[in-house]
Amino acid sequence: MDYKMNIAGLDRALPLCKVTDDLYIAAFVIFGDQALTVACARELLKKAPAYDYLITAEAKGIPLAHEMARQHGDEKYILARKATKLYMQEIFEVEVRSITTDRVQHLYLDKSDADLMKGKRILVVDDVISTGESLSAIEQLVEKAGGEICGRMTILAEGAAADRNDIIYLEPLPLFNADGTVKD
Repeated sequence: MDYKMNIAGLDRALPLCKVTDDLYIAAFVIFGDQALTVACARELLKKAPAYDYLITAEAKGIPLAHEMARQHGDEKYILARKATKLYMQEIFEVEVRSITTDRVQHLYLDKSDADLMKGKRILVVDDVISTGESLSAIEQLVEKAGGEICGRMTILAEGAAADRNDIIYLEPLPLFNADGTVKD
């Protein structure tokens, strides 16, 4: 089963994936879809508030943040990592539980990136916001670093996230029943 939708002027079919027996979600993956990534970045930048740095979480937000930074002329964007790396110093850490992951994860930020964010306007971007857990984790990292969140942007706002007034998104994405119909 697929859910067909138009995103940033491009038609896509999103496969439905089981989360529980009575909850399915439409899988949205921009990895490898260069045309969609470019179009979504362009459309989000039209709606973006003024910012100093973009931040996203590893991994699905990376192509979007990269393309938004490229189109905007930013020299750098910031990445909240899902694992520490040898080069990371004085690490900031938060926990997150995403609807698409079956276990608690952690997000990490290096002190050098945290130093860049201190006192700066930080725009949080992601491919999909659903429960808001990943968004909240990124916000905690930004706050620990002393950054000021100036906005929250996503390509798709899934389920109740579409009712939030604190995020900017391109399209709403419904949740689904096991038979592929949209949940009420």
